[in-house]
Amino acid sequence: MRLMTNLFAIGFAVALLTGCGESREAATESGRVAASKAAAKEKVSLLLNWVPEAEHGGFYAAEIHGYFDVGGLDVEIQPGGKSSPVLQQVARKQVMFGVTNADQVVTAWAAGAKVVAVMAPIQDSPRCIIVHAKSGIESFEDLANLTLSISSTTPWAKYMIRKLSLNDKNVRTAPPSLAQFMSDENVAVQGYSFSEPFTAKEKGGDPKELMVSELGFNPYTSVLITHPDIIAERPELVRKMVKACTWGWRAYLARPARTNERIHELNQAMSPAALEFGAKSLIPLCLKNGSDADVGSMTLQRWKTLVDQMVEVEAIESEAVNPEQVFTDQFLK
Repeated sequence: MRLMTNLFAIGFAVALLTGCGESREAATESGRVAASKAAAKEKVSLLLNWVPEAEHGGFYAAEIHGYFDVGGLDVEIQPGGKSSPVLQQVARKQVMFGVTNADQVVTAWAAGAKVVAVMAPIQDSPRCIIVHAKSGIESFEDLANLTLSISSTTPWAKYMIRKLSLNDKNVRTAPPSLAQFMSDENVAVQGYSFSEPFTAKEKGGDPKELMVSELGFNPYTSVLITHPDIIAERPELVRKMVKACTWGWRAYLARPARTNERIHELNQAMSPAALEFGAKSLIPLCLKNGSDADVGSMTLQRWKTLVDQMVEVEAIESEAVNPEQVFTDQFLK
């Protein structure tokens, strides 16, 4: 009850993006949006790492509910796709902001692509291994003698294989394929907990998720990134963008219906039922202890742990990345 009360209140008690005394200057959402539209807006580009789905819900909610307007921002949300070059385009300043995952920020920085995370809406990674419920598998230790349909060269997969001491004798790997999972009870497949399990169940399967984060590899997801030059030269712009996106994620987690309608318009492959499932599944991944107070928050310890794990699985070289450089929480305080 406290969760819903807190989240519901966000939509009606929003403050101005500039200055202080936010609570004293609060007005209705419609009034703020109407007033802000009269002012000239600054064009901002935001490139997604995939086609519009629930994992981008908060960014679209910021658009739908007018939070970008409040900050005087005219944000163009650009859909991504397979191999979407988000990191490269942000690093080259071809777009101002992008969406990616924390482990990809680390690998990009190690490769010389300087991008900085400024907020992290999905706190716990949705990455999971999906098994058949009737298989009797209860934990990762039960995965022996299965075929893992996964991207085995990715950092999270390398970490899982090393953590569980899996090898060619007790597990086989194959490219990710939900179709293979559906046709073979001895196959487990990678996925995101807010997406593939719904699809598998809709197709008549019996999916059960094992969350990779429980093994200790838990990178922030759907991270908002920008270039360090933009942070240095346009801190107020970044602050407004982070604030609007934070409000957007709070709104999406509390009342996703309007935003889901917009996402469905943009990506009709995502059904309303799938988006509703996704939005509900995101709540425990985004909110700490059921509270929206820290939406988007990041800690240095989490980034240090991630960098160490990336070194451990040889995704990056030792000392190639300074955790203090890949993120900033200055716009979240």
